Amino acid sequence: MQVISKETIQSWERFYRGNFVNSLSGFKSASLIATINKEGIPNLAIFSNIVHLGADPALIGFINRPLEAAPHTLANIEATGFYTINHIHPDFVAQAHQTSAKYALSVNEFVSVGLHEEYLNDFPVPFVKESRCSYAMKMVEIIPIKHNSTFFVIGELQQVRIEEGIYATDGFIKLEEIESITSLGIDGYYSVTPMGRYNYAKPGVAPVRLKE
Repeated sequence: MQVISKETIQSWERFYRGNFVNSLSGFKSASLIATINKEGIPNLAIFSNIVHLGADPALIGFINRPLEAAPHTLANIEATGFYTINHIHPDFVAQAHQTSAKYALSVNEFVSVGLHEEYLNDFPVPFVKESRCSYAMKMVEIIPIKHNSTFFVIGELQQVRIEEGIYATDGFIKLEEIESITSLGIDGYYSVTPMGRYNYAKPGVAPVRLKE
């Protein structure tokens, strides 16, 4: 087993170091966050650091990179207070990845990458029409992380746009049925294979795989 010191990692070339460290945390969900600015121009950007924070109230957070690297998503959320988070599927992985390019503020990324806007129930920000599981968020809090100039954005769930029939009787969403992808590192994308669900864990009780 190899042991790599902090000093060695810090000495690596920037992109090599970024790929290595970004891969350490493992597979993550990959989603497109859609926002809109005060001029009505939509923005679309891929994020792989979205995290569940609680179900009552339903809160979901994500990390926004430093402003010089990714200014538009955060600025639009601060301006309007709303955004949507949209799952990515194999048939538009390339378009989703392209949203990581640094487009000008005046550019509609939906149009540029070949995806389509969908507005529902008077929500002011579009969903990605091609996504089979999307949800609308209202900004609750933006927490600056001083150590690396990033921002933790916390939002409250407003509505869900989801394909019928993919959630079980207990509310569990079977995302493998709509082929929601995961990501690894900066630019790797993967499909998922389910390995089963297990009973609620209790001390001294052997885990039991649940029947589908």
